[in-house]
Amino acid sequence: MGPSRPHLALLKRAGALSARLTPRRVRVRLTLLYGALFVLSGAVLLAITYLLVARPAGALVTFKGVRDGSSGSARPEARTYRLDEDLDLPDGGLGEEVRRHAAQQREAMLDRLLMQSGLALALMSVLAIGLGWVVAGRVLRPLRTMTGTLRHISARNLHERLAADGPPDELQDLAGTVNGLLGRLETALESQRRFVANAAHELRTPLTLEHALLEESLMDRDATVESFRTNFERLLTISKQQATLLESLLTLSSSDRGLTGAEPLDLAALTGEVLTAFGPETGRRALTVAAATEPAPLAGDPALVRRLLANLLDNAIEYNVPGGSVEIATGVRDKGAFLSVRNTGPTVPPDQVERLFNPFQRLRRAAGDGHHGLGLSIVRSIATAHGATLSAEAGARGGLAVTVTFPARTGEPGDGGPPAALAEPGKAPALS
Repeated sequence: MGPSRPHLALLKRAGALSARLTPRRVRVRLTLLYGALFVLSGAVLLAITYLLVARPAGALVTFKGVRDGSSGSARPEARTYRLDEDLDLPDGGLGEEVRRHAAQQREAMLDRLLMQSGLALALMSVLAIGLGWVVAGRVLRPLRTMTGTLRHISARNLHERLAADGPPDELQDLAGTVNGLLGRLETALESQRRFVANAAHELRTPLTLEHALLEESLMDRDATVESFRTNFERLLTISKQQATLLESLLTLSSSDRGLTGAEPLDLAALTGEVLTAFGPETGRRALTVAAATEPAPLAGDPALVRRLLANLLDNAIEYNVPGGSVEIATGVRDKGAFLSVRNTGPTVPPDQVERLFNPFQRLRRAAGDGHHGLGLSIVRSIATAHGATLSAEAGARGGLAVTVTFPARTGEPGDGGPPAALAEPGKAPALS
């Protein structure tokens, strides 16, 4: 049976009392710990010494002789006896006197030893507590310095770092870890600031245009139904662009949080669906789409992977030249599914490729084109959420070549083939 309620209440009170009595400062606790350990070790050492000295074997006793009153003969003035050797002392007379004197001398010696050792232990305990206070202060000094620095670090001065001087010990490891954390926080905060500033700019522009169109319609007294219709159509277009921007921001936010669940997918099947949806757009732009899709099984979020495909294909179609081409391929490489999208288009400087995958970054900004520079950043965010690697390079004749390689699915067979539960999709037909 467990403890009764009164016992539980008593234990809780004892725990609360112990918590209140425990010093809150680490320096005080370390000093008390050092002092307690010294007193304990000193007491143990004193006890061992006392027991060793108290052993009667081999003890020496000095006895001064006396004259025998009856015979008038003189005994030796002084003699030292070893109790474990001089065992042939007579029972009475001199032998009894030697034993009595030895007991008194031994008792006095032990008392003197106990008193002097206890006094020395008390004095050294005070000294140990003082030294413990000094040593604890020296040990905790780097921590106090780190704490003071961290208290003054805020969002305005995240560039400051903790001093990591001294020998390579645990404190230096802690300072290095905190400095690494501060560096990551500074990078994330700076990226967040740029993202918010760019998002505010992208949202402010259509709102300003909407306000101007509405104001123009209200102030124009000669406005006709046709002019109203024209303004409303422009407002509807701007509203659709804002909705697209908000949807992209939500997708970017959800993919940055990581995956909540993964399902068996096949890139080849999803690619076929996305190509079918983009068929009218590629036909309108007279683009040639060559698809070479092999089964590419992976585990991921269907909506996010479909959005990754759609963004890559939309980017390849939008930033292309009339009569250009788009090449898309899927398959298995090193037991991991891969997706490759290559297009013709304007020349992309190699030093600008990485920048295009940041939010709100475009090679050439064009007002009113309905694109906000979020497509490729969403692709990278979705790839990161799936643990995939993303590589991109500028095409020799213009355009961009992007490859996304997903990690191998757990439990996949050694040949990397698709699982039996997935249907074998055929190659998607080339669209022109």
